[in-house]
Amino acid sequence: MLDTRHSRRDAAPNPDPLHGVGVGLRTPHFPVVLGDRPDIPWFEALIDNYMGDGGLPVKNLERVRNDYPVTFHGVGMSIGSSDPLNMDYLKRLKSLVDRFEPARISDHLCWVSVEGDYLHDLLPLPYIEEATRHVIERIQQVQDFLGRRILIENVSSYMNYKISEMQEWEFIQHIVEKSGCDILLDINNVHVSASNHNFDANDFLKGILVDRVKEFHLAGYEDKGTHLLDTHGEPVHDPVWTLYEQALERFGPVPTLIEWDNNLPTFEILHAEAKKAEQRMKRLSQHAA
Repeated sequence: MLDTRHSRRDAAPNPDPLHGVGVGLRTPHFPVVLGDRPDIPWFEALIDNYMGDGGLPVKNLERVRNDYPVTFHGVGMSIGSSDPLNMDYLKRLKSLVDRFEPARISDHLCWVSVEGDYLHDLLPLPYIEEATRHVIERIQQVQDFLGRRILIENVSSYMNYKISEMQEWEFIQHIVEKSGCDILLDINNVHVSASNHNFDANDFLKGILVDRVKEFHLAGYEDKGTHLLDTHGEPVHDPVWTLYEQALERFGPVPTLIEWDNNLPTFEILHAEAKKAEQRMKRLSQHAA
């Protein structure tokens, strides 16, 4: 089994290429990104969109990769499912990892498939010991296959399991410590889940070890009255900005991504949202110094 403490990513002599605030690559924005080369420090590719056999999307990603660091973010690994790992998916992912050498590879701590059918939703797991053992084993298998350490992301949730034995952050921490993976901490998802389940979002932040958080996500949600819905279709809301500042105080200037998938704005608006995050990161870094 691969020792993830000394994976190819860790052994690389070059420093971490990620810093500051990146944005997600979306098809309507490619002309601006490729034509103007904006001062964005890095981009995230939703890698499920690039798993076809070549074509324009992969060519565009290659052009972006020539100028910027990129990360790979997935929604199809289904790391928590009882289905066998999808080896066709992982083979395609590994081929792209070998070709583009992303700075990070991440997916969600959830399940998205059952009996081979994909549900197109990120469904939470029960926070029980049996689930931790299952996920730890699968993460280790994925990391062995890819030859790289991955990041797992906390998801927004709208229900609790009666059988849960621990808090979400305890569940995540146990998995990370035993599997050797790292954390993509989605600040918006923490706030959404905290609001929906009536817990203190700061307890979540305090329950995660500082040195395992390698990336933040920021996004917008929709207030449905009875609950918050994670839509990635609006600007970052004020409570999430506040929580982000608290996360920066605890974890430091972790590379941050602005996610905006629905009601996609112009690139200028997306870039402005990234600048808001950058300003907060710089202000907190200067204060810490």
